[in-house]
Amino acid sequence: MENKRINGNDIVALGYKENHTVGIALKINSKRHGFTRTEMLAKFKAVLDNPSEYLEDAIFQVLAAAILDEEAIDASLIPLNERPLAFTIYGESAIETGAKDQMHIAMKLPVTVAGALMPDAHQGYGLPIGGVLATNNAVIPYGVGVDIGCRMALSIFDLPIGLLETHQAFLKDVIMKHTRFGAGNGYLKHERVDHVVLEDPLFKENSLLASLKDKAWTQLGSSGGGNHFVEFGIVEFTERDERLDIEKGQYLGLLTHSGSRGLGATVAAHYTKLAKSLCKLPYKAENLAYLDLNSAEGQEYWLAMNLAGDYASACHEVIHEKIRLALGAGLLAKVENHHNFAWKEKWNGQEVIVHRKGATPAAKGVLGIIPGSMASPGFLVRGKGATASIASASHGAGRLMSRTQAVKTLSTDDLNRLLADEGVTLLGAGMDEAPMAYKNIHEVMAAQKDLVDVVAQFAPKMVRMADDGSRED
Repeated sequence: MENKRINGNDIVALGYKENHTVGIALKINSKRHGFTRTEMLAKFKAVLDNPSEYLEDAIFQVLAAAILDEEAIDASLIPLNERPLAFTIYGESAIETGAKDQMHIAMKLPVTVAGALMPDAHQGYGLPIGGVLATNNAVIPYGVGVDIGCRMALSIFDLPIGLLETHQAFLKDVIMKHTRFGAGNGYLKHERVDHVVLEDPLFKENSLLASLKDKAWTQLGSSGGGNHFVEFGIVEFTERDERLDIEKGQYLGLLTHSGSRGLGATVAAHYTKLAKSLCKLPYKAENLAYLDLNSAEGQEYWLAMNLAGDYASACHEVIHEKIRLALGAGLLAKVENHHNFAWKEKWNGQEVIVHRKGATPAAKGVLGIIPGSMASPGFLVRGKGATASIASASHGAGRLMSRTQAVKTLSTDDLNRLLADEGVTLLGAGMDEAPMAYKNIHEVMAAQKDLVDVVAQFAPKMVRMADDGSRED
């Protein structure tokens, strides 16, 4: 834990400029090299005061060289605009300062056209989770996120909700047999299923994707860790929905949340590194490095991102079909939407690239799903196409506390009482996913009433999540 006690503010307090030298120092500190915290800070100060003396030092020579070449390096960077463009924040009082600060930096990018922050927002890498950013012909890999194309999918079955009580053991068996969870987990060769997505020519044309094809096949139809889930629950329509052709009433539903697994994570890491090598931004903005869509690299990432999105959709399709067949159910309706993606859209008459990192598309009439937590309702919504939000809404309730804080402070007894009160059977998951670690979904929905209309509500009743501490979300 001691390695983490030196942060960027500590380095700046020594007299370092808030630029790339801070990042180099933090990278050195991450290995500690046998120094205590006090000793390491003293070394950083000594290097700053006399960098020439450390040009041959095995540990600090890179930092020393960067300090000596500081002005030239800073002059070579793509400058940010002096002032950020204005952007709308929904539910601002419940959003942490770090997320707002990240959004202000994103709004200074020379390619930025517009932005918005959703009410479930919290700090992430580059663009905050819950951040929406429209750019001019540029795509930001960390503006899309690591779990590319992560999505929600809801199947509404022609089965009575009474099964949740009368056939609980059967439903548990169905979930346990036909889903698999955890970072890195997948299926053995004899268990794998085929899908047309694996026939995409990009798996032959792109060497990175070619190297990932077998992993993609192994993990097809599985879910990651963290906040990914498969749930049986009650879908309630308070009035008939003409467009879905579903009558008022309650229905058995299956709700899933997961993304593009190892395929998406590897694509994200590769193209983020590539973007950083081509698009040199100031230290505070380096995780917002972008690729020009007119470049070969930009087009390569765009195609890979779309394939990862298709793959994530295929994973949900496999899960839902396996479970539907196991239930012997008819499908009344299926709704699906994704986040952690970039789209070509029109905004105020201009074609832009819209990044929705942990944000739900909410164009006028477009259906989406906004989940709460394992013990609070989710919502089937229809977008209103609000210009200020760049036709977006939240992708969930949003975290109220970090995973570490949740594990350290929340009580298992409190969680069990809450699950019992709500009639929820939990299959897996750790305290980091306890409902108390999330914002109040009703307050989040109230903060975006101008962005979506509620079509139906989903009450989770049987929830499966990873129980191995995986955080692939």
